Amino acid sequence: MSDELKAFLRQVLNKGLILDLDDRLRAEAIKAFEMIRDRSGLSKKRARELEGQARFRMMEEGFEAVCKLHGGSLLDGGVIPMTQLKVFQPFMRFEHGCRGLILGLAAMAEPRKVPTKNLSRTAGVSLNYQLSPRLDLDGAGPKHGDIFVMFLVARDREKSGKIEEIAVGIVNSGYSEFLFYETLDQFLAGSEDAGGVTSAPAEQPAPKLTLKRTPKRFTPPEAPPKKDDDTGTE
Repeated sequence: MSDELKAFLRQVLNKGLILDLDDRLRAEAIKAFEMIRDRSGLSKKRARELEGQARFRMMEEGFEAVCKLHGGSLLDGGVIPMTQLKVFQPFMRFEHGCRGLILGLAAMAEPRKVPTKNLSRTAGVSLNYQLSPRLDLDGAGPKHGDIFVMFLVARDREKSGKIEEIAVGIVNSGYSEFLFYETLDQFLAGSEDAGGVTSAPAEQPAPKLTLKRTPKRFTPPEAPPKKDDDTGTE
């Protein structure tokens, strides 16, 4: 993915928004766990299943509220702008300059695993067609417009009520792999390093070289060897 697009992501998904989303979603996960544990009276298996459903719905509500506070707008009528593609989840649109970014919440079964495909996400990733390298000899291919980005959450499979990893990711239009994936720590570190824009690294003084008495012979390295719904079931 180009440096220009990475800079755009960090400008739109600024530090304040990211940190507020992180805090809110972790809090909702704990709340869902405690609510089911203390109030449901269900067996362990049923409680786990219900907790998964409640956790995603509660995080979804918090996600929408935080995005609105930071200037995001819910897609009007549940339709992706300039298309006839409908979505059934709270996708939030942010605009920066002449470009737009649509942010959706998604649960991962485990870190770095592409979320389950559903109608809304399939519609969303269709916007990312232009992000995959391809030949466009006549210039008639799709032009830059909105991109679809996922705010990804993986629950902690060892500790109930906890989140193992939260990340920012872009899935390709074929819904088969990530074009971009960074944990929140990586994403925020990139923002601080770049100062909000992408620039060349500062030059470092050349290291002082010393020669060994008996140089070793160089050894080359080895070659590296369904339906539109998140149930949240465990």
